Amino acid sequence: MTAIRLDGKLTAAAIKQELTTRVAELKAQGAHLGLGTIVVGDDPASAIYVAGKHRDCAEVGIDSIQVQLSADATQAEVAAQIARLNADMACTGFIVQLPLPGHLDADALLASIDPDKDVDGLTPVNFGRLMSGAQGVRPCTPRGIVELLTRYDVPLRGADVCIVGRGLTVGRPLAVLLSAHGVDATVTQCHSATKDLIAHTRVADIVVVATGRPHMLQADMVKPGAVVIDVGVTRVDGKPVGDVAPEVGEVASFLAPNPGGVGPMTRAMLLANLVDLAERA
Repeated sequence: MTAIRLDGKLTAAAIKQELTTRVAELKAQGAHLGLGTIVVGDDPASAIYVAGKHRDCAEVGIDSIQVQLSADATQAEVAAQIARLNADMACTGFIVQLPLPGHLDADALLASIDPDKDVDGLTPVNFGRLMSGAQGVRPCTPRGIVELLTRYDVPLRGADVCIVGRGLTVGRPLAVLLSAHGVDATVTQCHSATKDLIAHTRVADIVVVATGRPHMLQADMVKPGAVVIDVGVTRVDGKPVGDVAPEVGEVASFLAPNPGGVGPMTRAMLLANLVDLAERA
């Protein structure tokens, strides 16, 4: 068996075409859309990722607002830029690019973002909306994973899903999205203290790995025919390496690789969140 590739690039391209139409319709109604990014420091990976976001904006007709701060920017300086974008009518949604330098209080900064401009879905208010099932912005990577699975007709209702990782940007919100009414998967969440990880991954219909540990998911940890989503990424000798070993592709039925799987979907969902907010305004 060789797994069918869940192609995030191809799927994201289709989504951006759909968003182009929606943006054009909003503009015809007099709406304006502008995506802001606040970047602190000169992390190369962040720079590449943010540049990609702004290219995406240009493709679908969304304006870009870019804020670049030095790596030694103070808490007050970053907070001032957040307040500026909160008040800027030309900015209809924005993100603070993570990770931030260690001297900054990321939680406090994220909490100061206007929840209705929080296109990353990471403010406490939007986390609360997610947990309660209320309308709100959903975190981009979890939303992108559900969208990718849905567009490849992977059955989710009643599926046993094992999520390896409990981070706030992927693992925890993904568990809520997958178990929500209308999706209805059964979710097991594993982490570094799980006693017998393979006992959980080996019986799952879908395995999502978001740990940042290179090739931690091996072929013998996956049920034949399972669907595998690789989210974590680590740079090894300068090259990106996912959490899933290559041999898993000979056991799984579907595989979202890393890179090329979830990453493009995350960027597409950022734009989708922005357009959703504009349509609800």
